[in-house]
Amino acid sequence: MPLLNKLAPAVPGNQAADNAAASLSRLRTALTVFFALDGFLFAGWVVRIPAIKEQTGASASDLGLALLGVSGGAVITMMLTGRLCRRFGSRPVTVACGVLLSLSIALPAQTHSTLTLGLVLLVFGASYGGINVAMNSAAVDLVRAVRRPVMPSFHAAFSLGAMTGAGLGGLVAARLGAPAHLLALTVIGLLVTAAAAPALLRHPAPVPVPERSRERRVEAPGNGPGPLRGTTRKAVALFGVIALCTAYGEGALAEWGTLHLQEDLHAHPGVAASGYSLFALTMAVGRLSGTTLLERLGQTRTLVAGGMLAAAGMLLGALAPATWLVLLGFAVTGLGLANIFPVAVARAGALAGPSGVAAASTLGYGGMLVGPPAIGFLADWLSLPLALTTVAVLAAAAALLGHAARGASAHRPSE
Repeated sequence: MPLLNKLAPAVPGNQAADNAAASLSRLRTALTVFFALDGFLFAGWVVRIPAIKEQTGASASDLGLALLGVSGGAVITMMLTGRLCRRFGSRPVTVACGVLLSLSIALPAQTHSTLTLGLVLLVFGASYGGINVAMNSAAVDLVRAVRRPVMPSFHAAFSLGAMTGAGLGGLVAARLGAPAHLLALTVIGLLVTAAAAPALLRHPAPVPVPERSRERRVEAPGNGPGPLRGTTRKAVALFGVIALCTAYGEGALAEWGTLHLQEDLHAHPGVAASGYSLFALTMAVGRLSGTTLLERLGQTRTLVAGGMLAAAGMLLGALAPATWLVLLGFAVTGLGLANIFPVAVARAGALAGPSGVAAASTLGYGGMLVGPPAIGFLADWLSLPLALTTVAVLAAAAALLGHAARGASAHRPSE
């Protein structure tokens, strides 16, 4: 028996499994780089919002209206990106959108009016929405192939990239103007895309790693992604709404958390920028442990606990009178929100493939992108702290919906 074990790697079936696993590992690494780049570039834009607000002379409501450009551009392209992924493949679309995102991030710093800012944010939003649908669709294929709930690890890369982008932005805020900073991000984005694209495109489409213990396929007919209709459509929509509720909070903290610290608590610009960086850090920590958490607690408990924790943290972050308490609240919120969005998108993708990812992502990222303009209007009507409490309300709603969705992913059409 020891001799047979030593000879096992030479068996063709075992060699095929090793080759498939190595290919999936390389694809996973390249895709992780794109998730990190997305977060890095988005955070670079986020920490420059106060400077661009001052540059354009926009009020809170004017800025909220301009930010609708990001929302509109993203939502319009998300469903289109789902079709492009089905036609050309998720990975080529990811690379193309990575180039567009890198180019478009320099545009907002070149504007000097709210109208012009809103128009260029349409372009930025279109590329941002496109890359997120394409990346998540490619990630769902990999999750299915490796047969483990590793989706949070990709979103952890996004959060780590966002933390790095926000931290770097805070460091250079006092020394480098917004135009130079965002132009530098364009160069970085293009270089990273050029470096990671070959690995993402070179390898064949991911397929499940062959199991050595048995020859038959694990997935029986009907267990793969179903068509986006009937019960499947309702389940995908439910997961999309869960993603929306939590992405609303992510977008609100990204684009208003810095302003809340700087204008309401009079924090130093560097400290204010660190608020989002801390939020992104705790979100990354939560997502890095997400696979283990899901394997131990299951999806329903993860969704419910995360939503309630985020609701409590955001109430503290929005209403606390001291900077350190607000920062603590942001950190707790990041831990709570960490795994809700990736779980929701992964379940939608498992049900309906790229169509499910596109539908859930449209709702989810719609919440991330529509949330900031809504916060802007509420801030003018009430106050920014009170407007931010809506994040807590929607996080609690996500917890309730997560409990309601505990059986949704198990009921799929058999066709």
